[in-house]
Amino acid sequence: MGSSLSSPSVAIVGATGAVGVEILKCLDERDFPLSNLRLLASPRSAGKTLSFRGRALPVEVLDENSFKGIDIALFSAGGSTSRKFAPIAVDHGAIVVDNSSAFRMDTSVPLVVPEINEGEIGAHKGIIANPNCAAIISLVPLWPIHRKNRVTRLILSTYQAASGAGAAAMDELVQSTRAYLNGETYENKVLPHPYAFNLFSHNTQIDPATGYNDEETKVIKESRKILGDTDIRINITCIRVPVLRAHAISMTFECEKPIAPDEVRALLAGAPGVKIVDDVERNYFPMPMDAQGQGDVLVGRIRQDVSDPSGCSISMFVAGDQLLKGAALNAVQIAERLVERHVAENLVEA
Repeated sequence: MGSSLSSPSVAIVGATGAVGVEILKCLDERDFPLSNLRLLASPRSAGKTLSFRGRALPVEVLDENSFKGIDIALFSAGGSTSRKFAPIAVDHGAIVVDNSSAFRMDTSVPLVVPEINEGEIGAHKGIIANPNCAAIISLVPLWPIHRKNRVTRLILSTYQAASGAGAAAMDELVQSTRAYLNGETYENKVLPHPYAFNLFSHNTQIDPATGYNDEETKVIKESRKILGDTDIRINITCIRVPVLRAHAISMTFECEKPIAPDEVRALLAGAPGVKIVDDVERNYFPMPMDAQGQGDVLVGRIRQDVSDPSGCSISMFVAGDQLLKGAALNAVQIAERLVERHVAENLVEA
């Protein structure tokens, strides 16, 4: 590796994309202890610069020689790019934190949400996978409950923002909304259906055998891996909604033992990465407008599931910033844990 992991040389792959830009901001705002930063992207971004800690950094074209001297490579450029370049980065001595789905279900690759399974980081063989955004936002508030009273069944309905489909989808939402309000026609190019004042089933391929789309299948499989529980029953419907960057999720979960709303609130109070927003008197609960731009998952509408006479089921509503906790922030938190583990190991050796 180029430098010690206590002050690593870092590369961002896909630095000009929606998530890449947020990774850059997270590194800056969280004062990540890096010694050098390299911004990598496709040839169409060549010549661009991005600001970091008061300096304009050039965007370099990603190639096979981009990872010389790099200790940590934060990837957010799509599955095909990750499959090609992540092994090259590892061969150069870097640890890869990958935001695509390329390696998530590889049994040799840890799939990590630091608030849940930070210990898995130590099992990496060069690549650590960042989970699906909807899975992260669902599981961060579910984990404190699951750890105390095992969740046996989980039913999710997602309301997913444009940011999950990238910067181009966010721009399409803005442009199509402006056109709609001006009485103009707009031809959608990024998403399969008109986006302004509309919602539709998540724009991933549907498996004809199961009826589930790729996004839904990802959440089911990844949730089981993250929780370390292959037996948990999960059902999910993923919907794209006309919101710019924060996902919301309606969830109902069934536990092994009876559980009450007050118990859930007590378990979530002070839980890392969770903020309770549950003001019944004002009818004020998690909303994308409050979730965006900050790193916590907001949780509210905590109530007993009246359809379950056993008293083992709870329904609640959550919202989280897809670009932050659902992607960039989670990746940077993993990188922070890598640095912390390295520093702690050196102290023990000393």
